[in-house]
Amino acid sequence: MVPDISTGSRTYGLLAYLYGPGRRDEHTDPHLVAAWIPELAPDPGRDPAATLKQLTDRLDLPVLALPKNRRPAQHVWHCPVRTAPGDRHLTDAEWAEVARRIVHATGIAEEGDDKACRWIAVRHADDHIHIVATLKREDGRSPRRHQDGIRAQAECRKIEKEWGLQILNEGDGTAAQRPTSAERAKAERTGRTEPPRETLREHVRQALAGAAHEDEFFHRLTEAGLRLDKRLAPSGDILGYKVALPGDRNRDGEPIWFSGSRLAPDLSLPRIRQRLAAGSPDDEPLPAASPALRAARPARARRDAAHIAEQAITALVGDGDEDGAAQLIGIGELLDAVAHTAPASTRQELAEAARAFERATRSHIRAEHADHRALRSAARGIVRAGNALGKGEDGGATAMLLSTMVLVTIAAIRWHSARGHAQQAAAARQAAQHLRTAYRSAALTPMNAMREQGRRIPAPVRDRYAHTVEAVLPDQADHILREPGWDALVATLAQAERAGHDSEVLLHQAIEWRELETAENVTDVLVWRLRRIGNLSATADLPRTRPHPRTPPPQPRSPKPAAPEPTVRHDSNGTRRPGPRR
Repeated sequence: MVPDISTGSRTYGLLAYLYGPGRRDEHTDPHLVAAWIPELAPDPGRDPAATLKQLTDRLDLPVLALPKNRRPAQHVWHCPVRTAPGDRHLTDAEWAEVARRIVHATGIAEEGDDKACRWIAVRHADDHIHIVATLKREDGRSPRRHQDGIRAQAECRKIEKEWGLQILNEGDGTAAQRPTSAERAKAERTGRTEPPRETLREHVRQALAGAAHEDEFFHRLTEAGLRLDKRLAPSGDILGYKVALPGDRNRDGEPIWFSGSRLAPDLSLPRIRQRLAAGSPDDEPLPAASPALRAARPARARRDAAHIAEQAITALVGDGDEDGAAQLIGIGELLDAVAHTAPASTRQELAEAARAFERATRSHIRAEHADHRALRSAARGIVRAGNALGKGEDGGATAMLLSTMVLVTIAAIRWHSARGHAQQAAAARQAAQHLRTAYRSAALTPMNAMREQGRRIPAPVRDRYAHTVEAVLPDQADHILREPGWDALVATLAQAERAGHDSEVLLHQAIEWRELETAENVTDVLVWRLRRIGNLSATADLPRTRPHPRTPPPQPRSPKPAAPEPTVRHDSNGTRRPGPRR
């Protein structure tokens, strides 16, 4: 059961939506299920004589009774409450009980308080209701609704347990604010794929990924095409910032600004400064390079990032809370950088993975004094290297990094689960699913090429590699030999030997890293680790075969010259003798 609290300024507009057909005619039988005093609340859904204007006036009466200077600008409290998919449909009487318990728990209308705020609960679908209240009590005071969202969630957890519904994860107050229903409606009305709040949050996180200092962060925001406004002190120091999307304006034609703290708790300027101070990456200028070297930079940056990400797993399986929290922040930045520079084939999945993992980077465990400089440097390297094309060495290096990132998110799931962070663990789990999908897309071409190469290797050599795997990984050997990636592993071991490596020694090094047991495809993980550790190319390296000697084409035969006529000479006796042919 999910409550979602927001505030607004137009009672009539909200009621018109609740009692209307919906944006896609999805509303059915809108009607009241509960109210502050049912006899005083007209129901336009069931009473033909009742109107939306009458219901609006009744709800707004305590607000309108006050002088204008005492009326709150955002006087409408709105809380949709939805059951989880798969839950049974509640009756009207049960939904009425849910509404009464939530307005009591949140301080809107405590039980027995006859001076409380006026409120109603409207049902227009099987799986949810909308609770609407106006934020002035009958005595003119404001309700005490501090942390009303947390209290609403806590009450929903109680109801779920008592009524046998699905028990959802509890929030901890560290999540970013979700778009309001009004923001979602405006996005749909204006043809946007998502509310501006979500788009801005993604741009700000990507601008922060690997930024070396505050000026670079602000420069990236303007490069991304955002409107930027800095709040300055009289001394000229920057106190804060806010951003807006071009074209996103209110009714007065003014830009709709969002401060960093409104986008997410960790995107306020003080929190950003803490992150920059705790883990500023190296800011060395990029050396001049030929076009070929510039094209190779994305692949090199991804290979380096894969190594650093694997090292982060060690911190996540340890006992250090502060260090683990710092690594999660760095992993989030690395994911933002990868999503920002991803090829078109994986960009959408990686963007979804970064958005999901964003929730896993925040908890009540702070990481002010822990170091995540290595991960931030890896993120910076990826951003500076530029966009990946997803082909050749570049595509293989992307698959190499994504294979590692899947294992990192699995380690994050375990880290959060061990500390009771249900929301964060669920977010990391969602990110892992998106990363797996992106990995399969990125790895398809390079893995197929390696499998084809592995099938060409002679049977005696393949048998030798099988014995090597049985000696190094006796418990997993049978499974590895049956995996689809076995041929790719054979090709990788053969390529390592051609490069001068001992295949058994290299395989031992590859399995020393943790989290191998959590991999869906062990052979895939081993392939990319071996190629990274052995400094092998991230694509198939087919051995060159000696070309067959070419037989020159037959030349046309020239006609045989006719034999010259023999010359005749005489000896001293006058006898005729044939002379030599000329």
